[in-house]
Amino acid sequence: MPARVVHCSVGPQVIDPVDVLARVGSEEDGAALLFVGVVRNHADGRPVSGMRYDAYEEMARKELAAIAQEAAERLGTDRVAVEHRTGELSIGEVSVAIAVSSPHRAESFDATRYVIEEIKKRLPVWKKEHYEDGSDGWVEGTVPPGTGRGVLATPDAEVDG
Repeated sequence: MPARVVHCSVGPQVIDPVDVLARVGSEEDGAALLFVGVVRNHADGRPVSGMRYDAYEEMARKELAAIAQEAAERLGTDRVAVEHRTGELSIGEVSVAIAVSSPHRAESFDATRYVIEEIKKRLPVWKKEHYEDGSDGWVEGTVPPGTGRGVLATPDAEVDG
C-alpha cells in the first residue's frame, strides 16, 4: 500500500511552521526536518518590498499532493506535510513550509529537497515581486496565463514579451 501524505495545503492562510512540523514525526523517527521559505528583501540585485503568489488553487493542491505523495513514497513513510501560501506577502513572511520525518536524516533531507525542487518545476503558482522603486514584475518562469505575456512558463521556456 502506498504511503499517505499527512498534510498538503495551498491557499491564502498564514503558514505556521510549528504547526506544519507538528504534523509529522513518530517514535520510530530519528530525524524531523522543517524547511521554511520566506520572502526576502532583494532579488537579482533589486530591493524588494514584498511579493504576490497567484495560483489555480484546485490544480495547485492536486499537484502539490502528487509531489508530496512522490516524496512520501521515496521516503517510505507517510510523514510529509507541505503548505504553500498565495496572496500578498511582506518581507519575512513564510511562503512555503515543508516538514518531513523519518528514521534517518538522509531520507528526510532527500525528501525535503525533492519536494521544494518539484514545487519550483511543477506547481502552478506564479510569483510577482514588488520592488522598492514602486514597480513590480512577474518572476521569469512564473508568468500566469492571461497576463498577455504568453502561456504558462517553465524555467526553460521562453516568455513572449
